[in-house]
Amino acid sequence: MSRNTQRVLDPASGTRMMWDDKKNPDVIFGDCRTETITVTDRSHGNLSGTRTLNIDPDMKMDFRDMPFDDETFKLIAFDPPHLVSAGPKSWLAAKYGKLSDNWQDDLRQGFAECFRVLHPDGTLIFKWNETQIKVREVIDLAPMRPLFGHLSGRKGLTHWLVFMKPQTSNEGDTK
Repeated sequence: MSRNTQRVLDPASGTRMMWDDKKNPDVIFGDCRTETITVTDRSHGNLSGTRTLNIDPDMKMDFRDMPFDDETFKLIAFDPPHLVSAGPKSWLAAKYGKLSDNWQDDLRQGFAECFRVLHPDGTLIFKWNETQIKVREVIDLAPMRPLFGHLSGRKGLTHWLVFMKPQTSNEGDTK
């Protein structure tokens, strides 16, 4: 198990796109990939028609099996891949990653690991885009219900959900 001084974990950080400070020293940015990918993307008016994505985590990790002690982090930002089908040259898959065919088990294990390493009374911010999988299917995989959530994005498909780990294991409603 790893000892650390950071209070915040992003175990599936990808390109760190949602972060204001992409080098915040209080955050461990983790991902299972370390790569630089150039993809076709004409959506941003780039004359070359490409975009380069840099996935460079502080620590390479699998969000389903994290190398941290129990109850280590005060805050976790969990934004796992949300695609199960994507073409081999998909810039969305390159940017966000792709879930396996066993996506329910992946996400169930991811939630379990996040709550394991989350401090009692700690907060989990969960981000999900329901382009392919509805958020209600994903919430059913979490060990507890979110406190609240918010829709965002141009098409209203991105959900931000907030969970708070109970102070003790026998406290709180788990479903």
